[in-house]
Amino acid sequence: MTYTPAEVRTLTPIRREVEARAHAYPDLRDVFLCHAWDDRRGAAKELHDLLESNDVSVWFSEKDVMLGVPLLRAIDKGLAKSRAGIVLVTPALLTRLASEGIADKELSELLARDQLIPVVHETTYEALREVSPLLGSRSGLSTAEDSMADIAAKIGELVDV
Repeated sequence: MTYTPAEVRTLTPIRREVEARAHAYPDLRDVFLCHAWDDRRGAAKELHDLLESNDVSVWFSEKDVMLGVPLLRAIDKGLAKSRAGIVLVTPALLTRLASEGIADKELSELLARDQLIPVVHETTYEALREVSPLLGSRSGLSTAEDSMADIAAKIGELVDV
């Protein structure tokens, strides 16, 4: 796997934090996948499946929230029980963030941590910065540079502790 210098700078501190949390809390999921509702059957499902094929345990609302369970409370528990967060940035997510829905709440929590990996898909960092300057200021991974499969493999290496 080949990493750009920016990816190395971005992912190295996240790896340290993931390793520390893995040793302190061995029952945590590797990652929490934050995504727009509209992407749940498309790009988010694709990324989820690719991550799991790389032996990454993923908290994914479509899989982890059971019928009848309060959604926000389930998400809160999922955030607490994950070592790192991935934000799948798509045009749909940018729209959802502007409306301050559930994805916005997830993002607020993930931004407070040093374990956040943006994955930009079918949009740009410039468009992201217009909606979320804080998230847009973090370097991450982009499907304009790597395939979704390569991104999942990089995240798999990152959380392999």
